[in-house]
Amino acid sequence: MKIAAIQTVSGTSLQANLERAGALLTQAARAGAELAVLPEYFCLMGRNEADKLALREAFGAGTVQDFLADHARSLGIWIVGGTLPLAAASAQHVRNTSLAFSPQGECVARYDKIHLFKFDNGREQYDESRVIEAGGAPQSFVLPSRDGHGWRVGLSVCYDLRFPELYRALAADLLLVPSAFTHVTGEAHWELLLRARAVENLAYVAAPAQGGRHENGRRTWGHSMVVDPWGQLLAQRADDGEGVVLAEITVQRLAQVRGQLPALAHRVL
Repeated sequence: MKIAAIQTVSGTSLQANLERAGALLTQAARAGAELAVLPEYFCLMGRNEADKLALREAFGAGTVQDFLADHARSLGIWIVGGTLPLAAASAQHVRNTSLAFSPQGECVARYDKIHLFKFDNGREQYDESRVIEAGGAPQSFVLPSRDGHGWRVGLSVCYDLRFPELYRALAADLLLVPSAFTHVTGEAHWELLLRARAVENLAYVAAPAQGGRHENGRRTWGHSMVVDPWGQLLAQRADDGEGVVLAEITVQRLAQVRGQLPALAHRVL
């Protein structure tokens, strides 16, 4: 199955972001991707955290959800929409949500980001809990590929990458990590953590990311990539800027790695 990890440099205009995402999804579909995954905050990188509140949607209806459903249907591919802001219990918060859509335009899975990023190195400060309400449960779905295999796909978002217990609970064949890693943390830990999650779970990992300098001044690391179950990089975007990272994943490779090193069957704790 061919998959696409899409890299964007999203700005402050919802319409402009959706137009660019649509063009990249179309590019992925024309290249033969069955699954295309957008990065975290693909629809908005606001001037401040509170900008998300103005764009929040009720689950099941809204501009961004319609965009994802329509493109999945018109392109005939599976799409996972990195994250978008959905309504939360509090009017001062949103859920940072990843939604998966089938080629029929049906939403088949919803994951609300569980772990909320907080960082302060004296120059950059982030605290997602100010406007984001955390989710509470792992989520996965089964994607029947055109070759007849049912791929178990595990959903996660960005900062979740630092919590390996989530990925153990997902027990997936393909782990998705749409992200907006800061340049500082990405340079230090992005590839290291992605390859570790692949190796310890004997699973493919697809990580689409924001990558570049944004209108709000934030700089994200990018380096969107796909990693195989042995920890090898199958494809990666080395530069800043938007683009489509394509890779072929196979059930044969998954079975080979899990067969030669059956670590998942050796778990004790």
